[in-house]
Amino acid sequence: MGRHAERAAADQLLASARAGRSGALVVRGEAGIGKTALLEHVRRTALSSDFRVRRSVGVESETQFAFSGLHQLCAPLLDHLDALPAPQQAALGVAFGLRGGPAPDRFLVGLAALNVLAEVAEEAPLLCLVDDGQWLDQASAQVLAFVARRVAAERVALVFALRDPTGSDVDPFAGLPELRLDGLTEADARTLLAAEVPTPLDDDVCDRIVAEARGNPLALLELPRGAQPSQLAGGFELPDVLSVPRRIEDVYQRRSGSLPVETQLLLLVAAAEPTGDPALLWRAADHLGVDRETAAPAEAAGLVEIGTRVRFRHPLVRSAVYRAATPPDRRRAHGALAAATDPQVDPDRRAWHRAQALSGTDEEVAAELELSADRARARGGSAAAGAFLQRAAELTPEPARRAGRALEAAQVKHQAGASEAALELLTVAAAGPLDARQRARLQLLRARVDFQLTRADGVSGMLLDAAAALAPLDAALARETYLHALDAALVIGGSGRSRSVLDVATAARAAPAPPGPAGTVDLLLDGLVATYTRGYGSGVPGLRRALEAFRSQETAGPGRYGDDSWLWLASRTAVGLYDDELALVLVDRHVRLTREAGALSALPAALTALSVTLLLAGELTHAAELAAESTAITRVTGARPLRNAQLVLAAWCGRGAETRQLHASTVQAAGGSADGAEVTIAQYALAVLHNGLGDHPAAEEAAALASASSELANSNLALPELVEAAVRSGRPERAAAAVEQLGTRARASGTPWALGLEARSRAMISAGPVAEEHYREAIEQLRGCRIATHLARTHLVYGEWLRREGRRQDARDQLRTAHAMLSEMGAEAFAARAARELRATGEHPRTRTARPTDALTAQELHIARLVATGATSREVGAQLFLSPRTIEAHLRNIFRKAGITSRRQLRELQLP
Repeated sequence: MGRHAERAAADQLLASARAGRSGALVVRGEAGIGKTALLEHVRRTALSSDFRVRRSVGVESETQFAFSGLHQLCAPLLDHLDALPAPQQAALGVAFGLRGGPAPDRFLVGLAALNVLAEVAEEAPLLCLVDDGQWLDQASAQVLAFVARRVAAERVALVFALRDPTGSDVDPFAGLPELRLDGLTEADARTLLAAEVPTPLDDDVCDRIVAEARGNPLALLELPRGAQPSQLAGGFELPDVLSVPRRIEDVYQRRSGSLPVETQLLLLVAAAEPTGDPALLWRAADHLGVDRETAAPAEAAGLVEIGTRVRFRHPLVRSAVYRAATPPDRRRAHGALAAATDPQVDPDRRAWHRAQALSGTDEEVAAELELSADRARARGGSAAAGAFLQRAAELTPEPARRAGRALEAAQVKHQAGASEAALELLTVAAAGPLDARQRARLQLLRARVDFQLTRADGVSGMLLDAAAALAPLDAALARETYLHALDAALVIGGSGRSRSVLDVATAARAAPAPPGPAGTVDLLLDGLVATYTRGYGSGVPGLRRALEAFRSQETAGPGRYGDDSWLWLASRTAVGLYDDELALVLVDRHVRLTREAGALSALPAALTALSVTLLLAGELTHAAELAAESTAITRVTGARPLRNAQLVLAAWCGRGAETRQLHASTVQAAGGSADGAEVTIAQYALAVLHNGLGDHPAAEEAAALASASSELANSNLALPELVEAAVRSGRPERAAAAVEQLGTRARASGTPWALGLEARSRAMISAGPVAEEHYREAIEQLRGCRIATHLARTHLVYGEWLRREGRRQDARDQLRTAHAMLSEMGAEAFAARAARELRATGEHPRTRTARPTDALTAQELHIARLVATGATSREVGAQLFLSPRTIEAHLRNIFRKAGITSRRQLRELQLP
């Protein structure tokens, strides 16, 4: 009835998918508003257009079973599993319980699901319908939202029907294209009411029903059915404060409440059993002594159909029946279902029903739930495991064991991203009693949750307290916790109640010795402690040993206790040593390991680090490709956006408005911390921008803030910016002090990158032959490393100095080189500086020759670069988390823009 625009939008989605442009649509609205009816229209239209259709329905009581919704959708399609790369086959197999193995990253499961759908769509366009999406289990919802954001050219359409979220809901589908279903118009409402209600309606009663239903179609159908004929003829209850869905549910409660008692009990069992398996329903009914004939009144009332599946008329019937039941009756229903469920075939659902059948505590059932949690965790269902453990804690009679299970539940909830729920469980665990190791683990987890949720003041101190408590109990975990505290201090800074990096490093000197041979984490901790407590020069040898250990240990990505940040910290530390070779090796390995593991939660940070490192090497175009990929992944996974790469890129490219906007966003997100890692890299980027544009006083202010950072990488990057800005601003004392600090680090590091920057900086505060000697030394040193950006800028400042010395011809040689390098790499503001200086010498700078690849987007360039190495579309898709068909679609655009027709010609193109 009505819905012309809504049907047109859905039809357009199908037409686009049929033409090879995949898409997704989220249909939102209150219960009974017509979402399922619209999905049925889409289903019929798709079937008439030769689509293959798959459907999944969320069930409220199924939310604790990991990947159950995804399994509904994909199970009939698993004959295409063999076409997937082995890691994706394994991930989906483990998630669905088809095979054993380590718990997969949920986004690798998402990639596997995407590729299964893409393989099916090769044969015919595919429509995936998900009804009652608000009741999907968390793992399925996250994976399906990921797929919806990642589909492109696979001939796949996904339609999700969801109720409006409540204020407390975390909505994984937020941001996808939406279609809002509101109430019917008054004219359509009257037409529907007249067509569906056989009893003649009094005009005033009709007006009241239409007004009360507020255009909700299900309300228009159900409210009259819940009234007596006499009411319809002459009166109807007045509207009250209840919402329309609640009113409909009340109608269903009244209708089911008028049924025989045994029929009500059978309905309750059906409502508590979400799989819709009639055999299971009848086994439970037999256990209760309920005859099959008792179903007839419920079917006659139009509340339920029992055939090959058990289907309620509407999800509100199920919730109405369940909510209307008394707690003892609910426990009877769950008890019967537990007795009817095969413990060998479905032990987890049996354990869950047993748990719901209890009114008190029961250690045996709690232990069963604990086993269910282990199985859920093994499949990658952390959210489900947390729910099982939480209920296990509630059922545990013995206080110490209850506290321990609550602590484990909090740990799993935190891993699943439900950190607020983890804090509530930590409160239960804290009631104890806990042993010393459990108390220390509680402290550690509370600090990690606070760090993730708020980056709040005091987190580094909380981590230090946890490390100290763990020291006599678990030396390895204590040492890793000290490293977490150092990392937190570096990221947050030392403002407010936060402990400074020096304070944390001093406290970490009390860390226990490693329990065995020192590993990478041990060496990194010791090196950082030495650096911050005894000085840069004292720490360099130990840090280099740590980084060499990371380089030689191929699997050095994840930490001992599941934290994957240490390779990321190691690569940052390599920049802190001015070691470009180690930095590139380590960050490239971090990206490779996270790609191979499908760990999309960790990949954006690794891509960001590689992007910034490649930028410093002069590969700005490649850096932009990786930054774009990082942004795309955070968007589809719903992770916290990482702005560092985009910010530094914008600064080096001279894009002032973009740099300032990203800088302001970063500072605002930091919540007032002035010396945390994210703020100081934002200040570094601002210094680069202003030095490029020639606003040296502004550059000096930003560089001074960044160079004071305790984070070695950021301060190392900022020191040469401070020298240049202070010299050009007429602040020679400040410049000289920065040169001395840079010189101390350069001599301790001894790398060409460090020595080249020191020589250039000394040249800028010197005069005459001494300055020239330093400039030449800087160029020679920087030629020996991969930091091409600073080699080009050294040619620039040397040329500027030569022009001021009146040596125009010599200046032209340096400025010409600088302009060519900076233009080629895309450092536009610095290239413009070089061009101005060249014109001042009387030479007109050459403009860069346009290339066929200039029209390509960052993503297209990334794909072109991979294909040019000989990678197949399937291999490129596996690396970029896209389907092969989408890669082929991008290749067609690349060929058209570049004016080529084959992969061979692509390999011959000069890619930037």
